[in-house]
Amino acid sequence: MTTSTIERAYELARSGAAPDIEGLKLRLKADGCRAVDALLAPRSIRGHLAAICAATFPAAQAATDPRRP
Repeated sequence: MTTSTIERAYELARSGAAPDIEGLKLRLKADGCRAVDALLAPRSIRGHLAAICAATFPAAQAATDPRRP
């Protein structure tokens, strides 16, 4: 069974792979997901994904920062 676009969006957001909704959309489209803009259009979904991206992106970036002690 394949992962839906919404499920994949939440996976990417939780992984810290995107800094914001636009970055998330670009990544989803690059992964071959369809109807990304339409599926992420509802305000509730965008708000939730944006909050997850904001919480996880800096953490993922810090974890891979070679300057981090």
